[in-house]
Amino acid sequence: MKTKKALLGLTVDELKDVAAEVGLPAYAGKQMARWLYVRGVNDIGMMTDLPKKGRETLATLYEVGMAAPTDCQRSTDGTVKYLFPTENGRTVETVFIPDGERGTLCVSSQIGCRMGCRFCMTARQGFEGNLSVRDILNQLYSLPERERLTNVVFMGQGEPMDNLDAVLKATRLLTAEYGWAWSPKRITVSTVGVAPGLERFLAESECHLAISLHNPFPDERRAAMPAENAYSLTDFIALLKKHDWSHQRRLSFEYIVFEGLNDMPRHARELARLLGAMACRVNLIRFHTIPDTPYKGASEEKMTWMRDYLTAHGVTTTIRTSRGEDIMAACGLLNTAKKQENKII
Repeated sequence: MKTKKALLGLTVDELKDVAAEVGLPAYAGKQMARWLYVRGVNDIGMMTDLPKKGRETLATLYEVGMAAPTDCQRSTDGTVKYLFPTENGRTVETVFIPDGERGTLCVSSQIGCRMGCRFCMTARQGFEGNLSVRDILNQLYSLPERERLTNVVFMGQGEPMDNLDAVLKATRLLTAEYGWAWSPKRITVSTVGVAPGLERFLAESECHLAISLHNPFPDERRAAMPAENAYSLTDFIALLKKHDWSHQRRLSFEYIVFEGLNDMPRHARELARLLGAMACRVNLIRFHTIPDTPYKGASEEKMTWMRDYLTAHGVTTTIRTSRGEDIMAACGLLNTAKKQENKII
């Protein structure tokens, strides 16, 4: 039987083309967009302002494309980790983080990752493919807590700038008037500093940007983050300093603090020198230990000292609250390989 194509992930113009394909007028594309992105239906038969014959023809070629999570784990702090099926028959993890009236979704952009960061469980999974726009949006549209979402961060599995076409299209659909009509300021996209994608992202998107920095010295950063070989922090910092940050877009730097590796006074001094002239924020992150690793998290005293030092030297710095560590949902802990091997799908 021929596989049906998904409507989820198509722009309004692409939906107009679909309408023409099945013999519907062009305005039916806007009607489909409303059903998909505003009302969130999961069945073409529910698109009741389309002619019945048109819906029937549409349903022979297309499906909405939503797919419910196949597994979930709940943390004692309220964080929920979901396992979603993907179009290529694999799975990907997504994390919902409730915090009072805020609900943040940590979205994945790839199955695994090829950046190879030594302290990250996703890197150990290896790279198993890019997520489609449909796969990315499905993490939001099929989320049980969908109505509670206030923010989305592309900080799950994968390197967003390594799958930039899909990430940009997904964010455009979330911010489009016919989509969720969100402000781009409710969306943050992270990167280890993939320069070609970063340059394009700055030009084509108004979403917030988060840089996974973790060490201000290129040689030391390279030891933990092999991507430094291809995308030097010297180059992407220069690119960021040339950009105009006066239009409410937020720039932040993520910094996991490791004991004895990047928590010394010389690291703090270099961070202050490197970032001091930029309108940015540093988020200090506790390291969540992974099996068979030489890395250890810095003490609370050291993290507090580093926060206070950077803030006193003109770099606004906070210590990020850890969430979901007990269900392997915190920073750097996402990895679906074990679930896939055990066929929990």
